Amino acid sequence: MGCVSCAGLMKQSADERDIVTLRLREPTTIPIEADSICPDFFVSRTLAEIKALPAFYGRRKVTLGDLFEIEGDRSDRLVLEGDLRHVKKIGLRMSHGRVLIRGNAGLHLGAYMRGGEIVVEGNASDWAGAHIQGGFIRIQGNAGHRVGAAYPGEKRGANRGMIIVEGNAGREIGAKAWRVLIVVQGDAGEFAGAYMIAGTIIVLGRLGKRAGAGNKRGTIVALGETPDILLTYRYECTIRPVFLRCYLRRLLDWGLPVPTAAVDGDFRRYSGDISALGKGEILVYAKPE
Repeated sequence: MGCVSCAGLMKQSADERDIVTLRLREPTTIPIEADSICPDFFVSRTLAEIKALPAFYGRRKVTLGDLFEIEGDRSDRLVLEGDLRHVKKIGLRMSHGRVLIRGNAGLHLGAYMRGGEIVVEGNASDWAGAHIQGGFIRIQGNAGHRVGAAYPGEKRGANRGMIIVEGNAGREIGAKAWRVLIVVQGDAGEFAGAYMIAGTIIVLGRLGKRAGAGNKRGTIVALGETPDILLTYRYECTIRPVFLRCYLRRLLDWGLPVPTAAVDGDFRRYSGDISALGKGEILVYAKPE
């Protein structure tokens, strides 16, 4: 699945010299558009050049130096500090490097990301990992709606990459996903995996209603309470998927609370959505009595 070790960034020492640190000067409710906060732009720039990178504070064009206290230069390892819930597009289109956010993150985190890793030590807003094309995102809190989903009007969404949400996630996660792995430790909202083309979504908590609507070939795994299955899915059999065993073992290695019995456990397979191509599936963990 092309995953990156999620422990890598968090093991980085705070006093490493090759880290660029950005501290938001003051909390704000005014949206900040900062797609220039991306390792690709920092790795070859001096401190003065980093401070001069453009951003938008509401409608006003500013620089990163106007909004952040910045330390370090010429690095693809970034640490962001402060209340960043209104800072949008962090890590947009990043292809390598590491970003650690010590707090919450705003809209479109890691959208169109192609490589590297992002770790959020808080919550993330809507559209995290939208159209992700590679790399790894780990959100240690909750995530908003449409994690790893396609933007309106697009035919295909995420294509490769991996997203882990350790809390709950909103609706329409993985919508129109092409190839991706999305894991939600908590609950997922309605329409998870809607119109999936392929890929895998694993939900350890409660899987919301209407999961897999329009699903063509994607796999949705429900490890929590038995979900409501759409009528356009039909029960096929009870199986022990080999590929899923590999995924669950890796998630256990990364510290996620996967039921150990599920690794070699039985799953009820429902195929659908028969209103679409009908080659997708929802796998529901058959908990032992």
